Amino acid sequence: MHFPAAVLMTARWLLVAALLVHGWFKRSLTTWIFVAMIVGAVAGHDFPQIADDRHVNVRVLALIFLRLIKTVIAPLIFATLVVGIAGHSDMKAVGRMGIKAIVFFEVVTTLALVIGLFAINVSKAGVGAQIPVTTSASDLAAQKLTATDTILHVFPENIAKSIAEGQVLQVVVFSVLFGIGLAGVREERRKTMLTFCESLAEVMFKFTNIVMLFAPIGVGAAIAYTVGHTGLGVLVNLAKLIAALYVALIVFLVGVMLPVLWWMKVPIRAFLKAIAEPATIAFGTASSEAALPSAMECMEAFGVPRKVVAFVMPTGYSFNLTGSTLYLSLAAIFVAQASGIHMSIGQQLLLMLTLMLTSKGVAGVSRAAMVILLATVGTFGLPIEPVFVLLGIDQLMDMGRTAVNVIGNCVATVVVAKWEGEMPVAIQASGMRDAVRD
Repeated sequence: MHFPAAVLMTARWLLVAALLVHGWFKRSLTTWIFVAMIVGAVAGHDFPQIADDRHVNVRVLALIFLRLIKTVIAPLIFATLVVGIAGHSDMKAVGRMGIKAIVFFEVVTTLALVIGLFAINVSKAGVGAQIPVTTSASDLAAQKLTATDTILHVFPENIAKSIAEGQVLQVVVFSVLFGIGLAGVREERRKTMLTFCESLAEVMFKFTNIVMLFAPIGVGAAIAYTVGHTGLGVLVNLAKLIAALYVALIVFLVGVMLPVLWWMKVPIRAFLKAIAEPATIAFGTASSEAALPSAMECMEAFGVPRKVVAFVMPTGYSFNLTGSTLYLSLAAIFVAQASGIHMSIGQQLLLMLTLMLTSKGVAGVSRAAMVILLATVGTFGLPIEPVFVLLGIDQLMDMGRTAVNVIGNCVATVVVAKWEGEMPVAIQASGMRDAVRD
């Protein structure tokens, strides 16, 4: 049966109206973000002109939201890391926590790489791909990263420059060294700076609460721009690749993250409820930065001590982006398949080892993984044209992988807290009851 376009449009907007009424009575930020995503998708589909780059379009609303969030990131990371390190009376505990966090990060990111490679080899999404290039090479610029460049990129030469350029890993390194230095200062001198950093963190959290009120508008605008700019037809052309990615992400969450929570006796239902808001923000904006402050607050509310959240979450933000890591392995092999190049198992394993290093520099912003992907395929002599093709649907894939990034960091925070015996007794007992029920 074929219905007139006007009838279908009317039905869509009646559904939107019903969702708006539901959101009005629900009065929940998470609900409003979901509603805004649907409204944005419908608006982008029915009125694609709102995404016209020749004029001011709805994307400006999403960019305003992301800019406001980005102003929080550097001071929040600095304040929380310094307090998390220098606020410890036992520096050995900081080192122990760091070792546990790094071990967990490396294990789960390696598993993510393996799942990504398995998914693309089974689905063969790139084999026989005949997709027209929609973006010119000038739209993306990436330099081939050498080992020296990768190492130097970790360390800041000017902290103000690092903050201005959004180099989160460099801010983390500076904050860690600053915190260690502060920990060695006499108590009477250290107390003043610790008090300042604690106050700064509190202010940044309050600032975040204000900015979050704008989240539904920013998320809805981002979705409207994506749908209006690329259209829904691109989903048909690359459905196999998108499906392979999302199936792999689900397998990773169910096959890796869920067993970890069960093994650590974390109350799974309560944990899922706690991460609903930051995961939704990450999915809607395709930016880990946008969800970082909310994730830190939610983990504190869940019962993880601030000193653990302040240390693990920002560190994981740079070293534990599991969703982006999984995507990179899948996308790199897709490029080879789409180019008609066969990569042996040995070559794929070498590629995986390379990505284990390069993926650590993936920033928590939209499309940053594309730059790393370009550098990686260039290292292996693969053509870059298929990477530009991926840009057309990158926003759709970026939403899923970014949500997994945030979920993975929330899991890491809880796991390290459990290992350190820092979780409240009520959470421990609840976790045991959930384990028995499950």
